[in-house]
Amino acid sequence: MLEQGQVELDGTQYALVLADRQARIVDVRCPDPSFRTALDAYGVVPGVRLGEDQVGTNAVGTALEIRQGLMVRGAEHFIAEFRSFACYGHPVIHPITRRLEGVVVIGGSSGAEHPLFSPLVRRMVRDIEERLQWDSTQRQRRLLAAFQAAARSPRRTVMVMGNGVVLATPSALALLEPADHAAVQACAEDVGAGGEVNHRLTLAAGGTVRLRGTPVEGTEGMLVDLIPEPLDRSVQCGADRATGWPLLVVGEPGSGRTAEARRVAGAGAAVIDATDSVRRGEQEWAEEMAGLLECAGPPVIIENTHLLTERLAALAAGCVRSTPRRVVLTSTPGAHLDGVHAALTSLCTVRRDLIPLRRRRHEIPRLAQRMLADTSDSADVRFSADSLRVLAAQSWPGNLTELRRVVRFATETRSAGDIVPSDLPASHRSPPAPASPLRQAEREIVVAALDASGGNRLKAARALGMSRSTLYNRMRALRIP
Repeated sequence: MLEQGQVELDGTQYALVLADRQARIVDVRCPDPSFRTALDAYGVVPGVRLGEDQVGTNAVGTALEIRQGLMVRGAEHFIAEFRSFACYGHPVIHPITRRLEGVVVIGGSSGAEHPLFSPLVRRMVRDIEERLQWDSTQRQRRLLAAFQAAARSPRRTVMVMGNGVVLATPSALALLEPADHAAVQACAEDVGAGGEVNHRLTLAAGGTVRLRGTPVEGTEGMLVDLIPEPLDRSVQCGADRATGWPLLVVGEPGSGRTAEARRVAGAGAAVIDATDSVRRGEQEWAEEMAGLLECAGPPVIIENTHLLTERLAALAAGCVRSTPRRVVLTSTPGAHLDGVHAALTSLCTVRRDLIPLRRRRHEIPRLAQRMLADTSDSADVRFSADSLRVLAAQSWPGNLTELRRVVRFATETRSAGDIVPSDLPASHRSPPAPASPLRQAEREIVVAALDASGGNRLKAARALGMSRSTLYNRMRALRIP
């Protein structure tokens, strides 16, 4: 569509811009080289985000916000750099799902806007939406055919989801509760090698099912088989009995390190927190730790060992090595485990790495429901299926702590009935743009480099082999705060 538009604009100093639903520029077409150079100088290039929350009023971000066509002339732009332009933007809305897909913008020098700006862009948007509708219809037919073929076997419990379609056999509907539907969808989006899905899911009503999914050719959908499994409690109990000491529990902030340490050590465990070494001073903290570990007694939990200096870590290692007590250490992940804290962490017989919430999104609906039951005084309040899907799609940098805060906010907003997406905090009301596995991997590499450098972006950029400005650009593109 943009190629045809560029042909029609040949010989003019106008430009066409296509942006996605996050206001991120996807393509820029401009027949005049000098005007294209000017756009580049102002930062109107692919990859840059022009959301209204970032650059104020503009034809990209504002058109997406109001979901209708908009002309922005000269001084109406919020930032001064754009006030030399006049632009018309029109959103692209999927005709089947009614989801906002992006925006098409045409622009030129301020005062040189043409009265055909609006009709030209609206025609282009109409052509794009017709193509989306045609593609969706074809894909939905393929999904229906795949579902009908799988459902012919009465022994199969199956679901098909994707392209705005969710189909389920009666046995699947009987097996799953609303929270489970969102969990299954999260699993279906977590595609592994070969495009297949293989997960074990604990249901809201208890019990476990194995999810085996295969992509439906020619669609963005997935055919998922639900295979009930018996719960082998002997294996779980045996794993708990096999705990080695000392034990190291590693996890991101908010991932449940403390809860796991207390579960293993028992309710009577003594706790000493390395955070206090900063507040009270190293000597006082070291004396308390040594006094606690030198005599027999219940297990001891040493929290947040990543905050210990190298000197304190070496001292703690000596005490842990000789103590008659069972010891559990908790720490964040990172290079420090093999560096300044290696003397302490190398003593641990067993290490448990807690998986971040973003990597087990299929568990989020069940966790949210459980937290809701623990937080709310009313048995009548519950999450709607849409809210559970939105929660499952979030990135959760704060892990369980962040999820608990969001659940608490929702219960304060609504005390009865269904909690809908609008009842969630503004930061969690809509799912982020879908990311490819490669993009997710890149994000985690950048986050790990920032963590290892203690937040020093220059050091992180050097470790990643890029300039600091490139790191800033990647952080913006990957939505890393």
